Amino acid sequence: MALNMGSVMGIIFANMHDNTIHDITKSRTMGSVLFGGRYRLIDFPLSNMANSGVSEVAVITKENYQSLLDHLGSAREWDLARKKGGLHILPPFGNVEAGLYRGRLEALYGGISFLKASRTEYVILSDCDIIATIDYKPIVKAHVASGADITVVTNTAKHSADVISTSTVVNSDAEGRVVEVLHKPTLEGECSICLNMFVMKKNFLIELLEDGNARGHYSFERDVLQRKVSELNIRTFEFNEYFSKIYSMQSFFKANMDLIDPANSRRLYNLKRPIYTKVRDNAPSKYDLDCVVKSSLIADGCIIEGEVENSVIFRGVKVGKGAKVKNAILMQDTVIEDNAVVTNIITDKDVTVSEGKVVSSTEEYPLYIGKGSVI
Repeated sequence: MALNMGSVMGIIFANMHDNTIHDITKSRTMGSVLFGGRYRLIDFPLSNMANSGVSEVAVITKENYQSLLDHLGSAREWDLARKKGGLHILPPFGNVEAGLYRGRLEALYGGISFLKASRTEYVILSDCDIIATIDYKPIVKAHVASGADITVVTNTAKHSADVISTSTVVNSDAEGRVVEVLHKPTLEGECSICLNMFVMKKNFLIELLEDGNARGHYSFERDVLQRKVSELNIRTFEFNEYFSKIYSMQSFFKANMDLIDPANSRRLYNLKRPIYTKVRDNAPSKYDLDCVVKSSLIADGCIIEGEVENSVIFRGVKVGKGAKVKNAILMQDTVIEDNAVVTNIITDKDVTVSEGKVVSSTEEYPLYIGKGSVI
């Protein structure tokens, strides 16, 4: 029997990893963090769900979500502006008993009435910290075929100690059943890390939430995956395509810079499964006759009069005459005035580096300049 993705609901956690890049998420959710010149982090899981045929998606928020609401709008760009299904925003106080959630279980319990009202049969859970192009159809199909209680999307490789220490690591038997779960362990070498994507039946999830609420549990990783690994049938689905995990400012900087390499861009951006985002309708970027641009991503609506090298330039950025930008991420509407020099920095939106100023850091520890700052 063919799988009907119309029976699958998607749930995206917009705030789940805000603390990993706290400087950038002071005034926004993790999901609304800008990435790759024109996107927001939520664009990736949301586009993946839309491309997989998921027509009902809920976004769970917590705080600082005004920019997220502005970005999502009516969800027309993701074909989720629908009378039935479509996009739903679940606020942090989903019922009178709920407070600001401490973990995934409490976040979901706040929207349990929405879950119960939905006519879907399966649920895909996803965070916004993984940047990837992924088809959920084979994952849901494998979940149904295996009879698993929970399917966890994993990647097995030789990961760095920093990645492992910020991930949930699973060990499975030859049949792909999880037999051990380690939450943020201190390890090095090859292992299977969880990509914070899960598939399960909706009614099973509701049972987990009601049981967890009665017992005071709030962490999905510790109180479900780890605590109940021996009694539940938890299976893995291996994802071996290109992805980036955002777990620190350094990883955010590197994930953006990696896209300057055309090979990485081709692996992430699939013409058959495009990543959608809010349309801003900028004019094409303008390049001065004397400007120099090398190995950079430059979005539309920019004015480049100086030198730009090995940088990611978002929409509406202006680089003045004689200015030099190298190894930098310049977010929307940043202005680098004439003869200014910036190296190894991340600017938030609406930053101005004044004429003749020099701002520099190291590639290992890029300097972050907050939204609206004037240097």
